[in-house]
Amino acid sequence: MRFQLRLWCMVLLGGGPASAEAQDSRLEPPGALVAALEVALYNASATVQAPTDAAAAALASDVLHATLAKLLPGQIADSAAVQTAARSDAALAVSGRHPCNVVVACARAVAQAVDARWVVLAKMSKIAAVWLLTAQLVHVPSGAIILDDSTELTGQEAMVRAGARNLAGRVARTVRAGGVASNFPTP
Repeated sequence: MRFQLRLWCMVLLGGGPASAEAQDSRLEPPGALVAALEVALYNASATVQAPTDAAAAALASDVLHATLAKLLPGQIADSAAVQTAARSDAALAVSGRHPCNVVVACARAVAQAVDARWVVLAKMSKIAAVWLLTAQLVHVPSGAIILDDSTELTGQEAMVRAGARNLAGRVARTVRAGGVASNFPTP
């Protein structure tokens, strides 16, 4: 009985088999390089397509990249190199001539070109009058989608900023945990 109690305490406090298991489930070291593509815009299904739609996607890209750089200093692949790789003939061949930021295989190829172990794809979708920010964090070597996240936005600038920051926070926590996703905030 005493042994079982001690084992449970070790598991709950992180000193026993659970912590070893968590380390074994890590896909990458916490400092692995991350490539983040530009946020794609989908608004073909919108009731009204506005000239400001592209600005919302650009704002989401800017906030996502800036927040990731702040949360993961030194771990974000150079955005110019990422964009150059995303527009290359090799990337376009992988994507079937579609934009690279909407095709996982292409995003993985871009990340490999810049030696990143993780890649982030995101899109702003406008359906009727509702905006949705969706994103995936992909483990480049395996192709596994570790995070598949979505946030409904009102389309207002403050909501776009908040949604992109929230997404970046989840990505950063998952990368720092070596690819172990959690729905709970961690210090």
